[in-house]
Amino acid sequence: MKRVFSGFQPTGELHIGNYLGAMVNYIALGEQLGQNAIFCIVDYHAPTNPAAYDKDLLAQRTFEAALVNIAAGLDPNKVILFVQSHVAEHTELAWIFATQTPYGDLTRMTQFKDKAAKLVSVPAGLLMYPVLMAADILLYKADTVPVGEDQTQHLELTREIARRWNQTYGETFPEPQVYLNPHAPRVPGIDGKAKMSKSVGNTIGLLEDEESIWAKIRTMPDDPARIRLSDPGDPERSVVFKFLQYFAPPELVQVLQEEYRRRGIGTLVVKQILMQEMMKTLRPIRERAAELKAKPEQVLDALEDGATKARRIAQATMEEVREKFGLLRPKRQQTPLDLRAALR
Repeated sequence: MKRVFSGFQPTGELHIGNYLGAMVNYIALGEQLGQNAIFCIVDYHAPTNPAAYDKDLLAQRTFEAALVNIAAGLDPNKVILFVQSHVAEHTELAWIFATQTPYGDLTRMTQFKDKAAKLVSVPAGLLMYPVLMAADILLYKADTVPVGEDQTQHLELTREIARRWNQTYGETFPEPQVYLNPHAPRVPGIDGKAKMSKSVGNTIGLLEDEESIWAKIRTMPDDPARIRLSDPGDPERSVVFKFLQYFAPPELVQVLQEEYRRRGIGTLVVKQILMQEMMKTLRPIRERAAELKAKPEQVLDALEDGATKARRIAQATMEEVREKFGLLRPKRQQTPLDLRAALR
């Protein structure tokens, strides 16, 4: 990996599924790559989801997405962290790519078909979502993109857009590779029935009140075959043990699994231990978030600094793209020789 780019939408409260599945990975990549790890809060993508977009909350959610990621350990002094709409080159490159991307390529996207089928009126932005995503990535010439499995088709289109551009206009962009972290879990919801998701309402928020978290843990489903405490339990059938593996030391999990199988421990005790272990991770995040909320300018300064760094890379890329695309440069960028060549 030479340069990594990843974006996340500000569509609501970040939860432990986001933390375990993406944020831990972002933090590790930042430690490894420094400012070659670029992370963007993609606020222009949010309105493509009408159910989650709220114009009165978008700015607040964007700020909170930055705040929580910093509180969780993403260091803006090491990585580049910024807001998509603060770097105008994202949408400029997206429009150029839109003129080069076949309509059929976009209508074949599985996510577009699935989401469009649920809408009475389909916004054009939903169709163009993967073009903007390609611009987000290629603007920084990233060669690696950490994404979930649901985004791999979009990334393949990004690769095709880069390939088509390079063939037509000359070598410009790398064809970025998918980075699927083998250690990033697919975190189930607290109901044990589906992936943890805000839209399903089966989440535990990173900054959620402890009483609320305990109320959710207390009602997590147990092994359905275990009716009484005297019945043996199977940890593999218990969502409680699934979460315990994310937060507790392996040796503690092993002991509890053995006790559970031989009827030596009840689920309530396991849930109490899960709460204790989970809060060892969440409390420092909550404390750091409280500090940042008391001094919001620290977050805003970090985003401004990140946008400045991102803009330098983006502007250099767009100068190259505009020239290869055949656009007339502004007068201030022209030399007499350039002007004579343009008038031939």
